[in-house]
Amino acid sequence: MKTYYFLGIGGIGMSAIARYLNDLGNKIYGYDRTLSELTNELEKEGMIITYEDNILTIPKNIDLVIYTPAIPKDNRIYNHFVGIGYKMLKRSQVLGEITKNMKCIAIAGSHGKTTSSTMIAHILHNSSVGCSAFLGGISKNFNSNYVINKNSDYVVVEADEYDRSFLQLTPTISAVTALDADHLDIYGDFLTMQESFLEFTSKTKEFLFLKKGVDLHISEGSTCQEFDYTIRGLDADYYATNIRNYDGSYYFDLRTPEKIYYDICLNYGGVHNVENAVMAIAIALICGVSEQEMRKNISSFSGVKRRFEIILKRKDFVYIDDYAHHPNEIKALVESLRIQYPTKKLTGVFQPHLYTRTRDFADQFSKELSGFDEIVLLDIYPAREEPIAGINSKMLLHKINKMDKYYSTKEGLLDLLEALYPEVLVTIGAGDISNFVSQIEDRFKDE
Repeated sequence: MKTYYFLGIGGIGMSAIARYLNDLGNKIYGYDRTLSELTNELEKEGMIITYEDNILTIPKNIDLVIYTPAIPKDNRIYNHFVGIGYKMLKRSQVLGEITKNMKCIAIAGSHGKTTSSTMIAHILHNSSVGCSAFLGGISKNFNSNYVINKNSDYVVVEADEYDRSFLQLTPTISAVTALDADHLDIYGDFLTMQESFLEFTSKTKEFLFLKKGVDLHISEGSTCQEFDYTIRGLDADYYATNIRNYDGSYYFDLRTPEKIYYDICLNYGGVHNVENAVMAIAIALICGVSEQEMRKNISSFSGVKRRFEIILKRKDFVYIDDYAHHPNEIKALVESLRIQYPTKKLTGVFQPHLYTRTRDFADQFSKELSGFDEIVLLDIYPAREEPIAGINSKMLLHKINKMDKYYSTKEGLLDLLEALYPEVLVTIGAGDISNFVSQIEDRFKDE
């Protein structure tokens, strides 16, 4: 038994590794800035967590400190460990070590990777193939971001491009769901980010799946096989056609290089998730999942918390919560909402995430947010960043080209929403807007 200390243990990727090491019988301690539903779960599982940045809370005889790059460099506990020379590894380094001797299925991309990796994990785990998984969201089927199967060689991981974390992985199978400029605070420009993705795909040993249009092709001489996939055309290796929406469920036909699978059912909202399903099914079939298992498991996939998550659904009102925090994610979200609820008024509540992202994509955000019939903006969630002069939600609101737009404080949000009489309400963002979900649900559920 070893003793591990996690700096930022409440992070979605950190907590999955903490759960894994805890299940192996190790002693787990950790620090996080805020108490959350996830840290409560970790404490129930026997982990000891402090929410006070105080070195007096640190236990003795720690074997390894695991930290997230999102920890501020002025954090006292972090600086204490650095100052006295403790052995410290980033989360990505530990994940690389855990998975290096397994058949690693690594899903990367600017967006779509959490849902796709969770789909793959669900299909494999409930089949004769099996898998372990370290996910970037809470699977509604597993009710966790982590699952283990000691009898399977496969492990599914979300390959995070932030801080170049995914370069610690050595995938047997990999996929890239999208490649859009993001995390420019890390990369500086899109070209540098693209080079990092190329380095990631070049590490893939057997099979690489690229969404159609993602230009990251493997180099000549590689033994890795490359495939592409899409729902927007008939010229990919794997594609969906004849897509039908019935009361929030999607039916489609899947064409593969080998055969056509007719009438696959996905009981999970958002037409963009049909595209995620195409790739997830392709990978599952290559791993040896049977057609019967594939059909059963894709139809029983319940989704990921905060990814097109339907919180309330009545004939006169629907409430959805979504993690979208990049303009292209918001674009895909609006498109799916328009298909699913073509005659309904769409009301969005968006909390921008990071000052740098808001600054870099202000024009794109304003364009995509204009797709809602009504839009409400909350203040920017800063996460790891300090404010930037002139960059705020009111600046973004000014750019949105529509009349039905509102700025709201957190304190005034519930009353404003009630006054708007929404038909389809969507809360959007990667910050603490998730704390409002239960409050909004309580306010609207009895109407």
